[in-house]
Amino acid sequence: MVLTEKEKEFMALAIELAETGMQRGDGGPFGAVIVRREEVIGQGWNRVLATNDPSAHAEIVAIRDACTRSNSYWLTGCDIFVNCEPCPMCLAAIHWARLASLTFAATRDDAAAIGFDDARIYRQVCLPPDRRDLLTRQGERQAALRVMTQWPALSGGTRY
Repeated sequence: MVLTEKEKEFMALAIELAETGMQRGDGGPFGAVIVRREEVIGQGWNRVLATNDPSAHAEIVAIRDACTRSNSYWLTGCDIFVNCEPCPMCLAAIHWARLASLTFAATRDDAAAIGFDDARIYRQVCLPPDRRDLLTRQGERQAALRVMTQWPALSGGTRY
């Protein structure tokens, strides 16, 4: 895929953010930029080590930044540029945020080559709960449903 000159600038910024965060010791070499109409509205780098938060991946940090700046939990019409193919958690967050497109540079195999192997997680999410490596159990469904069925009336139809 050939990027436009502007898209190359956004990717260069994501790569620069990855290096900045890594050099600061904040986390792994990952950076992300969120763009709306050719304007950066969110950015971030991996902050797992700096925050002791395993969810503080670059994409999540950038999504949180963009949502705060735009005062919305949906980022429709926005594009995300990341220096590496997202892990399953980040890919899901990109979908939940309703981003219009994802552009990445390095692949998940490139990340695996330096010790960030998401392949196991990619495989696990496709398995039925009883076949996953993580012990997964279900219980008290009716009690949970009692609470959940209140949501439509209380939320006023707010969807996300």
